[in-house]
Amino acid sequence: MTIDLLVIHTTRLEECRAFYAGLGLDLVPEKHGTGPDHYAATFADGGVLELYPATRRPETGYLRLGLTAPTRDAEGRTPGRHTLTDPDGRTVVLTVPEPIR
Repeated sequence: MTIDLLVIHTTRLEECRAFYAGLGLDLVPEKHGTGPDHYAATFADGGVLELYPATRRPETGYLRLGLTAPTRDAEGRTPGRHTLTDPDGRTVVLTVPEPIR
């Protein structure tokens, strides 16, 4: 089993977009039919992370999310695990692998 889709609803859409983009996610604007404007990033395995405005649906509460950054997208972080907090207070554990030599 794999996770195909993870949707985070937030009242801080642009701040969360900037935070997750800063981790190396390529978040692109999307809109499906008459739904709200939102952002989506597709992972190498085909899974999708979406950031939606918390309007008709409430803000996503506590969540602990683990991500592994490709070495090229590590934003200058040293290899290892980095525990971060997104703009809504969710815990994000970012693993930066050792560079391949």
